[in-house]
Amino acid sequence: MMRQVFVAGTGSTRFGKHPQTPIEALAVDAGAQALVQSGIARDRIGAVYLGNFISGPLNGKEVLAGLVAEQLGLSGIPCTKVEGACASGGIAFRHACLMVATGVCDAVLVVGVETMTHASTTDMTTALNCAMDNEYDGMSGLTFPGLFGLAWRSHARQYGTTREDIAAVVIKNKAHGLKNPLAQMGADLSLDQVCASAMIADPLQLFDCCPPSDGAAAVVVCAKDMLGDAQHQALIRVMASAQTSGSARVSQHPDLCTFEATVAAAQQAYQQSGLKPSNIDLVELHDCFSIAEIIDSEDLGLVPRGEGGRWAAQGRTGMQGDIVINPSGGLLAKGHPVGATGVGQIVEVVLQLRGEHSNPVKDASIGMTHNLGGTGVACTVHILGREA
Repeated sequence: MMRQVFVAGTGSTRFGKHPQTPIEALAVDAGAQALVQSGIARDRIGAVYLGNFISGPLNGKEVLAGLVAEQLGLSGIPCTKVEGACASGGIAFRHACLMVATGVCDAVLVVGVETMTHASTTDMTTALNCAMDNEYDGMSGLTFPGLFGLAWRSHARQYGTTREDIAAVVIKNKAHGLKNPLAQMGADLSLDQVCASAMIADPLQLFDCCPPSDGAAAVVVCAKDMLGDAQHQALIRVMASAQTSGSARVSQHPDLCTFEATVAAAQQAYQQSGLKPSNIDLVELHDCFSIAEIIDSEDLGLVPRGEGGRWAAQGRTGMQGDIVINPSGGLLAKGHPVGATGVGQIVEVVLQLRGEHSNPVKDASIGMTHNLGGTGVACTVHILGREA
């Protein structure tokens, strides 16, 4: 990072069902919260980046960045909608950080938003499948539950990961969600309840899948001198911002137990920050499915390869564990309004580092976010740290 970048303000709606609320209204709500909390005058905001994936097919709206900026009183500045499948929010955040780091802007607003629950299952599935190469994989009838079901079987075959191991991820994240007022589906589940849930794409069952959601999250990033004397909260610095890409075709992934884009992004983030996996206190990672958390934790270098399931079963990824994974509840409990997820992860980590989270990680000073899109076609990893 050429110039240090700080998070000045955050905002979020609750993730869940908002069927009567227009998509831009959710974005404006979260954006206004972030602007007010930042204490930065609106005429000092130099750009808006808005992460969104499927507002076109599901909402008939494609110029959301401009619509939202206008309603927030941010006129005449560059407003860009960013699309990278499920990584849209993380990519939008990275673009904003780069604008500040390079000195093009002193302060930038980032918003992520999606509304999905108003759509039929068929329409939603069709829209989400735009995140894969439909000319190749779409012809097979493959959907994302199917892909991660294949990944589960591969991980079980290579490393002996069991149904009980993977259920431990669900039970942990659902319990974390109960303590998060922004979460959609916290629950106190037993192993029997997880195993009795409906089969979705064998071996994936209902509780192994994140729920579709509506919601928005927002962050203001800025240069340090923009924080001013009015900033009484802990200073949260963006220590690393990495984005990588992988294949959009399943056939081009030689091993479904890893996403090369995640491995590369994590390596870049550690290099940028000068940190090691052992320095990370908590991570909000992309658990779109229960098996995804296991694979992601290994790809990020936080858990030894092949041990993700056993670490979850042993409590080593819980609130008192070696590395706290998804204290927000993750996508499994908090929900997955696709374009908002990556920005929502940033909000969650900032709350933890400020000591303001409802499910606090003790003495947290370094947090990571991981946002993965499609079949691993896009990935972002960010590391944030609390400054003394």
